[in-house]
Order: sequence, then C-alpha cells, then structure tokens
Amino acid sequence: MEILVTGGTVFASRYTAEYFASNGHEVFVLNRGSKPQSEKVSPIIADRHSLGGTLRNRHFDAVIDVTAYNADDVNSLLDGLGSFGCYILVSSSAVYPETLPQPFRENSNIGANSIWGKYGTDKIAAEQALRSRVPDAYILRPPYLCGPMNNLHREAFVFECAEQGRIFYLPRDGSMKLQFFHISDMCRFMELLIKKKPKKHIFNVGYPEAVTIKEWVKLCCETVGEVHVFNEVHDDIPQRSYFPFYDYEYILDVSDMLELMPELTPLSVSITESYEWFGGNRGLIVRKPLIEFIDANKEILK
Repeated sequence: MEILVTGGTVFASRYTAEYFASNGHEVFVLNRGSKPQSEKVSPIIADRHSLGGTLRNRHFDAVIDVTAYNADDVNSLLDGLGSFGCYILVSSSAVYPETLPQPFRENSNIGANSIWGKYGTDKIAAEQALRSRVPDAYILRPPYLCGPMNNLHREAFVFECAEQGRIFYLPRDGSMKLQFFHISDMCRFMELLIKKKPKKHIFNVGYPEAVTIKEWVKLCCETVGEVHVFNEVHDDIPQRSYFPFYDYEYILDVSDMLELMPELTPLSVSITESYEWFGGNRGLIVRKPLIEFIDANKEILK
C-alpha cells in the first residue's frame, strides 16, 4: 500500500511511519522539514495548513493522521488531499470528562476535562470535524503511549534517576494508577483496521490493566538494573513539579480493541525497548526541570 503519515519525525508519528515501511509498504510523511527525516520513508515537505496542490493528484491507500490536534488541522488536510482509502485519526483519552464513571467507554459522553483543558476539547473538535466529512474514518483514543522513540521526559526521567542512584520521590503512597499502550501495538491495531475494516469506527486502545505509579517506577528501575529507593511526598506540592504525570487517575475500557487484537506486548517488554532506545538517543529527550526542582527542594520533599 501507499500510506501517508502526518509528522513522521518524532515518537508516535515516526514510529508509525517506520513500522509500516518495515512491513513492506511505501510510506510518505507529511511535515515541514524542520526535523531530521527517517531514511525509511519518503518525505513530502509542506505545511498541512497550506497544501495547495501538493497532494491533489495523489492517491493514498491509507492516511494515518497522528499529528492533528484540532478541527483546523483535520479540515486543512482533508481540503488538500486527493483520493484516499482508509483514514485513521489518533485522538486521545482526554476527550472524556474526568467526572464520568470509569472505566470510560467509547459510547460515554465526551466533553471538557479539567485536567487536560484545551488539549482535550481541541481533540473533540478534531474528531467531530473528521466524522462530519469522512463518516467511515477510524478514531483511536489511547492513554499514555510508551515504548521506543518516546522522547518525552517520562520513562526517561525514571531511567536517569535510577542511573544516578537517586532517591525517587513518589506522590503520596504511589498507589495512583496509570494506563499505557505500547506504540508498536497501536501500529498493529491500525494495520488491522486497514485490513479488516470493522464496522465499529471509534476505539479506546491500551493495556486492559493499569499499573500503579510505584509498580511503573519499579519496572523502570529494574530495567536499568538499579535498586529503587522511595521517598513518599505527602505535602501539598504540585505533583508535576517532581513527577512526570498529572495527579489524575483514569482507566479506559478497551474490550472492543481486545476482541480484534487480544495479544499485546507486555509492559515490561515495552519498558525494556524504551530503555534500549534511550541509551542511544539521550539527546532527543524533551526534558522538564524535574531533577532541578528536586535538587532545589529536597527539604520540603522529605
């Protein structure tokens, strides 16, 4: 197939592009050319908001839109595309209000989430714009993505703390839960959608079981091969100052995804692959000043 992937230069979009290229497809990536390109794909250097006739006379068997964050992003790409087959939009679990009963299901009401704010409402607008123009498009709502090429300061932060033998400052008792999804499994699921074309068009995706913060940190530390030493933070200190995730626990119901794709990559394998990639790509991590905050505030973190 000929596949168009938006972005294609960092984490989710780059992994997606390389995944499909490695599986024998001809992959084109649409981006502005401001970051290094993968050697496995063919770049189309253009801004999705001013495509003109760049794509007008081309056909793609599938369009995988990883980088649409609002309705304008979706509409601009659709206005510039020629003919295409399957369209897949990577949306977000942020479309569900945190006040709803959990686990969130695909037929749950979507709306503003006070944790995610504009990011969530913009993703809703992107979904609605796509569904109004391409009713048979597929929409994926993942939780936190993990795995190789993850340049966000999440697993990488724990890896760095473990390598430096640091005490790890844990929010409260570490029982807050996080739900993840391995980027490779998301790509496998997108490939399955393109091939099987199921009647259902909106899917929550992710591991069916969440893990606690403490379990996740232990997995990361064990992958590095270091002993984890925890210090619980119970004071009223903003969690994101010293820990890479919001103080927000949620769970997605992914049973419909599992019916189509029951076998998933274990989280431990995902973290191992993430650490292997991190080892050779430390300079690509978009770091947050977490360690700096910890070093400057050790007295109040005790």
